[in-house]
Amino acid sequence: MRPEALAALQGVSQIIHAGDVGAPEVLQALSAIAPVTAIRGNVDHGMWVQALPATRVVEIDGLRLYVLHDLGAINLDPAAAGFAAVISGHSHQPRIERRQGVLYINPGSAGPRRFKLPVSLARLSVVAGALQAELVTLL
Repeated sequence: MRPEALAALQGVSQIIHAGDVGAPEVLQALSAIAPVTAIRGNVDHGMWVQALPATRVVEIDGLRLYVLHDLGAINLDPAAAGFAAVISGHSHQPRIERRQGVLYINPGSAGPRRFKLPVSLARLSVVAGALQAELVTLL
């Protein structure tokens, strides 16, 4: 675990991990900060991964978030399904964009540097009933 990532997460009320956890110790370290909702990614292997689903629906302040690892594998229409956001990982390319009223968030990677991409995470907040997101570059 990068100390910068742990520091950036201090004070959050919940942590959502979009896969490629790497090891169960990562989830243990994160759960010392806040409750963790995690899914498995394509690099997650071993018996411990059986506890992680491929997708999750998370509700925060009445807003529903759909979490999956690879956005290319999405098999539903998030807007029609009433999701406020889709959170994915896989590409490790940090990005926030809005499509058809749905926020699409890829926090990047806060663990080992992937390719030449920045080390980052995303912070989400609910303000006046609406979801807001920001990318936090760590290195």
